[in-house]
Amino acid sequence: MAEKNTPIIVWFRKDLRLADNRALSAAKDHGGPIIPVYIREENAPASGALGGAQEWWLHHSLEVLSSALEKAGSRLILCSGKAETVLKSLLEETGAGAIFWNRRYDPQGMATDSHLKKKFRDDGFEVESFAGHLLHEPSKLKTKSGGPYRVYTPFWRAFEGGQEPDEPVSAPKKLPSPFRWPKSEELKSWKLLPTKPNWAKDFSEVWTPGEDGAKDKLETFIEDALKGYEEGRDFPAKPATSMLSPHLTMGEISPAQVWDATRGLSRSIASHDLSRFRKEIVWREFCYHLLFHFPELDEKNWNDSFDVFEWQTDNAGFKAWTKGMTGYPIVDAGMRQLWKHGVMHNRVRMITASFLIKHLLIDWRKGEKWFRDTLVDADPASNAANWQWVAGSGADASPFFRIFNPILQGEKFDPDGDYVKTFVPELAKLEKKFIHKPFDAPKDVLQKAGIELGKTYPKPLVDHNAARQRALATYSDIKKGE
Repeated sequence: MAEKNTPIIVWFRKDLRLADNRALSAAKDHGGPIIPVYIREENAPASGALGGAQEWWLHHSLEVLSSALEKAGSRLILCSGKAETVLKSLLEETGAGAIFWNRRYDPQGMATDSHLKKKFRDDGFEVESFAGHLLHEPSKLKTKSGGPYRVYTPFWRAFEGGQEPDEPVSAPKKLPSPFRWPKSEELKSWKLLPTKPNWAKDFSEVWTPGEDGAKDKLETFIEDALKGYEEGRDFPAKPATSMLSPHLTMGEISPAQVWDATRGLSRSIASHDLSRFRKEIVWREFCYHLLFHFPELDEKNWNDSFDVFEWQTDNAGFKAWTKGMTGYPIVDAGMRQLWKHGVMHNRVRMITASFLIKHLLIDWRKGEKWFRDTLVDADPASNAANWQWVAGSGADASPFFRIFNPILQGEKFDPDGDYVKTFVPELAKLEKKFIHKPFDAPKDVLQKAGIELGKTYPKPLVDHNAARQRALATYSDIKKGE
């Protein structure tokens, strides 16, 4: 154990908060000076931002965390480089005797942490890790046969039947400071914010990164949207989802805090709404469970029979998809929402992913990488698991032959076209009957709406029925080989 008055380094990663931060609380209880550190690790994107959109978020989140630490009488030290080199230098410069951190569960992060824990313990330092990014430890929740869960429903039942998640701990009001602070880099020198062009200029319309922003999102959701959540969550034009995913991803709020906020609500919230929301929290847990047991989830098919699937090389189609120019309004609205706000409604994520994979026959991995770079809530487990789920190659996946019809999906979940009109403004004057199928609208209807297909709005990249038949034929080839 480190001496009581010896400084402790608290290494922040995907836990950019003061409340319910077990590593920080343990350091505070220890009694010695605390040195909060964030390391921009070399070649380790899973420890920070996964892509460009998340770099914007990380910049603002670190600003908020730094301010919160200063109010508590502390400060955030920023360093960049290889984690081992940075930590060794900090230990020497500060005379710290211990390093505390909260565990991470991406493969690269776990490998790094395992190495660092052994290395610094062997060198005589105290190194402790704590839970917090998940409600469960992926190594501990197992089936009766002792293996990992591969299907969500029994995973949910095991989780629900297990020990209730711990109550969150409060944020420390004051943190003891060292006699002398180590050097810190300036956040602006990391150049995380886009400038020319500033493609993130509209992100702040929707997002307020940081711990306070996370708390506000949670409170607003419980007050305004949890009631009716089970049904409302499927309609992208409604403010019916929690919008907590980027806050959870960056650790500005813990899943334990979210879970705790839903305790005792059964009198005012219908059980099916409460259960549905909690199942969404636990789906995130399931994704990490899969990643823990299948570390190559973002690169390899969970179901290896898909390894022989004949994907198409369609660069023009992929580019049109990324720009929201496929000719299918619900798909295009989703892709443009993604570019404008760094987020996409969950129902529309499934529709857009299905279109790329099944209408265009483009490898799910290309879509996964695009989402990773453009989503503010990009997550190494959820992103990979959800793309494989849509592709049919993942654990407990939607069957490949279940191919979303983007017209019917739009008509069902955006019946008035409000979502489409918001993000595809060139269709705003088109009458409701044709808002999800402008290619079927008579000439005079298009003219009245100021639309010229192929010029002001694209014609469909593919015919839905023809694309569906092509996808099923391609899928049948791999079924023959099973």
